[in-house]
Amino acid sequence: MLRSATVLVLVGLCGGAMAQTPNDVVSFSPAQLPGRGLAQHDFMYAGESHSRRIFIVRQGMIVWSYDDPAGKGEISDAVMLSNGNILFAHQYGVTLITPEKKVLWNYEPPAGHEVHTAVPIGTEHVLYIQNGDPALLRVVNIVTGATEKEIKLGTKQPVSVHAQFRHARLTDKGTVLVAHMDLNKVVEYDADGNELWSFPAPGAWGVSQLANGNVLITDRMGVREVTRRGDSVWSWSPADAPGYKFSSLQQAWRLPNGNTVINNWVNEWSKNAPPFERTVQAIEVTPAKEVVWALREWTAPTNLGPATTIQFLDEGSKPEDVRFGEIR
Repeated sequence: MLRSATVLVLVGLCGGAMAQTPNDVVSFSPAQLPGRGLAQHDFMYAGESHSRRIFIVRQGMIVWSYDDPAGKGEISDAVMLSNGNILFAHQYGVTLITPEKKVLWNYEPPAGHEVHTAVPIGTEHVLYIQNGDPALLRVVNIVTGATEKEIKLGTKQPVSVHAQFRHARLTDKGTVLVAHMDLNKVVEYDADGNELWSFPAPGAWGVSQLANGNVLITDRMGVREVTRRGDSVWSWSPADAPGYKFSSLQQAWRLPNGNTVINNWVNEWSKNAPPFERTVQAIEVTPAKEVVWALREWTAPTNLGPATTIQFLDEGSKPEDVRFGEIR
């Protein structure tokens, strides 16, 4: 039996474009949205936008923000550690900053390579995937600068680096789940690079292990919770939220109460982008797929911009309390 759960769904271009109808015909979202707006959750928010922005929202207010309008690339992944430092991957680099926005560590890949995902391991190590030929999963000691682990990952088109990978997440077993976007699957690897498990997922964008050991996948089909045997025990697609228009899916998060949050990314670079002010950035759904919260914040002073990654700030959460093999 499924326990009560809320899901947030993210929609993004890299997850696979979905057909659009003329803006004057489409209902992009209800005039009155469910939930309590910014006050529904405390969260960190970042998105693939021109200005590379990150926000922290607490009790319905933006209490911290970061932007890099002069930089290059787009923020595809971000995580706030328990000490308040923020690690983020921004296509042409990975950066760790303090709450005061001081840069503690930075890595820039060689020309022709990209980095779209990074995960902290303790306070001294960072795992990231570098898209390229070859594509590499690396664990770096950010204190010494030494690369302590390097694993080559398979790709469909080695020279087409942008579409290779978006997200990777560590498990409680010290393994890593990788969304192979161009190979249309998710794969679990051990710390030696051995493939332990895989599951087909067209345009796989997001993947994470749930507390029950199942895997939550976001791809062009929607969001699915699958067992290690390959059984799908819960799924969601845009058709399950009539009245909301989605562009493409990127990530989903399972909340402690069992609900799922799914983001809806819209492309600032596209001439055919939907009207931002009518488009939700994320929704939260129950296991029965009822929408209980929708986020739509596009106007000053609370313009969050496009949604790519959301971290819910539960008390006592320590996202760096993970390991990859023996590296902690």
